[in-house]
Amino acid sequence: MSSQVVPRYTPEQYLELERRAEHRSEYVNGQILASPGHGEEHNTITVNVAAALHAQFRGRPCRAYVSDMRVRITDAGMYAYPDVVAVCGERRFEDAQVDTLINPTVVIEVLSPSTEAYDRGAKTAHYRRIASLRKYVLIAQDRRSVERYSRPDGMAHTPGDPWTFAEFTDPDAVVHLASVGCELRVGDVYDGVEFPDDAGERPGAGGEDAPRPGR
Repeated sequence: MSSQVVPRYTPEQYLELERRAEHRSEYVNGQILASPGHGEEHNTITVNVAAALHAQFRGRPCRAYVSDMRVRITDAGMYAYPDVVAVCGERRFEDAQVDTLINPTVVIEVLSPSTEAYDRGAKTAHYRRIASLRKYVLIAQDRRSVERYSRPDGMAHTPGDPWTFAEFTDPDAVVHLASVGCELRVGDVYDGVEFPDDAGERPGAGGEDAPRPGR
């Protein structure tokens, strides 16, 4: 029995198909991968984060995009749709279509049960290869946990540069995103989201803003 051949596409073929498609798909090393749908908690968190950034960007040369702004990771052969992406200053796009950002400053992903392993593994590795990226944030939707991966601002970077890690779980903890001059309060991130056992949480857990070595 012969194995099924997986079709492969060039970036140009992917973009041509994607711009005509009704549903979003990502592109990784020649393969087109359908983006999964998301539930209420995922969408609520995404909107909360985007709204918080948008409010803090008023009057500043910064933008926050939600879900439909494609991001290109050139040397990884990947195009992805982060849940939220932010950039301050000049915004650079792949072409005149202005639908593929190539210089994000902050990328935020809300973890879903079906995609968490990929978001933490291969996708994280791809995102970290973006030279302009300063903060990569992972937000759980089944528990109160915001993870921030950082590298220093104001410096040229290469894919091998180290990242630092901090996790925030206290509702009053504040996640600082200095690279875009913003902050996210954990309680605001999860506004409107109900957890099965909030009463069982340990008061004051997490919230430290002191980074430790990345994983």
